[in-house]
Amino acid sequence: MDKAFWLGFAAYLLPTFPLGYVWHLKLFRGSYERLDIFRDEVIIPFGILSMVIQGLVFSWCYPRLFTTAHDDWWKGALGFGLVFGGLAFSFAVLPVAAKYRMTSVDDFVRIETLFTVLQFGIVAPLIALAHRQPL
Repeated sequence: MDKAFWLGFAAYLLPTFPLGYVWHLKLFRGSYERLDIFRDEVIIPFGILSMVIQGLVFSWCYPRLFTTAHDDWWKGALGFGLVFGGLAFSFAVLPVAAKYRMTSVDDFVRIETLFTVLQFGIVAPLIALAHRQPL
């Protein structure tokens, strides 16, 4: 594993954990409480482990699927955001809305879609920059 791999991993993990924590447990806590889908005490280590696994996989995949050309980093960022943001939406939003009891499926889909767009809007450019070839 090279430096770009670990930078890409950090580019995913470092913004994702605080964003997820603040979004789900602080900023929109009341919204999630009204949805009645969270346990009283969430298991934060499971969330961190999930993010670590995602960061490792995403950083490994990035140079194999997207451009690392120095001047085209934004193309890689756009591709990464669309592909992996879309996958995240399909893994974390749609099946949860389909399977779990909640007071409003529409509200859940809306708030989690906004989170996913924000998350990948932040991490996609950072991962692309981490994997960008030097001049």
